[in-house]
Amino acid sequence: MSKYKCVIFDCDGVLVDSEPIGNQILVDMANNLGADIDLSFAMKHFKGSHFKDCKEIISKFVKQPIPESFEAEYRQRSLDEFEKHLKPIEGVTQVIKQLQMPFCVASSGMESKMRFNLDLVGLLPYFEGKLFSCYTIQKFKPEPDVFLWAAKTMGFLPHECIVIEDSLLGVQGAINGGFDVFGFTAHDYNNELRGLCNDTFDDMSKLLAML
Repeated sequence: MSKYKCVIFDCDGVLVDSEPIGNQILVDMANNLGADIDLSFAMKHFKGSHFKDCKEIISKFVKQPIPESFEAEYRQRSLDEFEKHLKPIEGVTQVIKQLQMPFCVASSGMESKMRFNLDLVGLLPYFEGKLFSCYTIQKFKPEPDVFLWAAKTMGFLPHECIVIEDSLLGVQGAINGGFDVFGFTAHDYNNELRGLCNDTFDDMSKLLAML
């Protein structure tokens, strides 16, 4: 019998394979302003971050003010690219269908983005009424608030939940809230999660056995 009673999934990079798409758009837009960064830089510094923090990092690499339209343009370009190319993380749909305990999603992204992306890959029906966004409470990872809110709403204490995260900020947020956390390392190119998490895994097909 599992020690856990509820699974709290991150969204980007755990349920939907959006991180390379979204970060490449940020790289392209930043480089158009003269930043000279690449996708590996973005995956290290932007993954799991609040957009404002990404923008602040970019501002240090460019010699001109970032246009006021930057975020709106990024979000529109992201939606366009997600619609063309977004896929679920390989194997995660089967995990969700077979999961025998309550689950939800707690993301740094806006709820509208979560809904859009989960709908695109066919996962939204499984998460209706169980979407928790940092934007809603204006508390962002590594602050633990979104995980605490999700756990309380789902009816569980932190120690009864397991958080599934792929970003350093997300893992730190879960730990800060007193949660156990499994690190999904398929895109952990800098090996940041091993040693911080209770366990790590690089293939979604392994998750059910770990639970």
